[in-house]
Order: sequence, then structure tokens, then C-alpha cells
Amino acid sequence: MKKLLILLALVCFANGFAQILDPIKWSTSVEKISDTEYELIATATIEENWHLYSQTVPEGGPIATSFTFESNGNYLKKGNTKEEKGHTVHDKIFDMEIKFFKTQAAFKQRIKLKGKTPFNINASVEFMVCDDARCLPPTEKELTFAIK
Repeated sequence: MKKLLILLALVCFANGFAQILDPIKWSTSVEKISDTEYELIATATIEENWHLYSQTVPEGGPIATSFTFESNGNYLKKGNTKEEKGHTVHDKIFDMEIKFFKTQAAFKQRIKLKGKTPFNINASVEFMVCDDARCLPPTEKELTFAIK
């Protein structure tokens, strides 16, 4: 019985100190381009030693960053989501040339409004991050853009 209690205490102690890795923090903003056009900006702040992959990744590589914008009848998307230049290197983990971002990355999506009433645009981003030794499973985060 004593051994069982010690084992249970060790398991609880280990779980209490287990680290949950979440190296990317997302924020959103909106820039007015004209009376009817806006730019939705999703910014990823990336912890040191981690990198976030581009929206364009070769086949057989990691999961590319991708955005899904929930349509609500108040706007139309104009083109595809654009990303910054980033870094293109030979990735040791996937053994291929891959574009990724370190420290921070901004992704921009233009929209055209159908009316003048304020509303929110709900979106999600799916992404994968790696450091020099490991990759985390693909993650999906919810984003909200306030159009005023």
C-alpha cells in the first residue's frame, strides 16, 4: 500500500510539472484601406528557437499554415492571404527547402464590405511549428477580426 501511495504521489508530481508547449501566440488587427476595403492582419509571435511554416510548403513536408474565413454575408474576400518574405532554408528535419518564419510573421487578407454595419469575422488558422530537434502536432486556433 505504501508503494502504491508513493507511485501515485510521483505521478501527480510529474503531471503537475509537465510543460505544455505553446510557442506561437496569435493576435489580430484590422486596417481600413478605403470606405469599402479593409485588410485583416493575423500576427504570429514566435518564441525563440521555434519556427512557423509558410502557407506554401513542398509535398511531403510539414503542414503548411492555412487560414479559413467564415463567410457571413457582410464581406467578400479579395484574393488569397498574403505573407511576409520569411526565410528559405534547407530544413534538416524534412530534408528539403522550406520557407518559414522566426520571431514574428504577419498574414494579410483583403476584404470588400457589402454594407456599413459593424460586424466580426471569425476565422481559424491551422499551423505547425518546429525547433531544430522536434515538431509539434498541427494546431488550430480561432481568430476574430472586428470590422467597425
